[in-house]
Amino acid sequence: MLINSMVKQNRFIVLVKLFLLSTFVMATSADAASQKKVYELRTYHTNEGKLHALQARFREHTHHIFERLGMKVVAYWIPTTAPAANNTLIYIIEHDSEADAKQKWQTFINDPTWKTAYQTSIKDGALVDSIDVVFMQKTDFSPEL
Repeated sequence: MLINSMVKQNRFIVLVKLFLLSTFVMATSADAASQKKVYELRTYHTNEGKLHALQARFREHTHHIFERLGMKVVAYWIPTTAPAANNTLIYIIEHDSEADAKQKWQTFINDPTWKTAYQTSIKDGALVDSIDVVFMQKTDFSPEL
């Protein structure tokens, strides 16, 4: 009886240790995967008077295409002070890697829905003067997003 009890207790201890080890391995893998992610900071500088049209294009078309193509937008921002407040749209997209970003952007620019939305939006002139792009990785001391 005592031996059976000890065997059961040892099995339980082994199962608990295996569970804790697998939890640690999964957490470590998740941390490693999140460290590999890259964030793409995009700053659009519009032509004079075109910021509202650019916002409309993002609101009505671009954002929905991003979602459909698996492009995860963290957020969109508008600066609060002039002159940037009058002509700047800023956003961040999360990607698995820079190669993933490149592939998704290629798919995006070839998307027929995007092509139509783009052509329609520029019928009265180009909206965007220039775009700044920066790829970033989170630091180990960053808070969770």
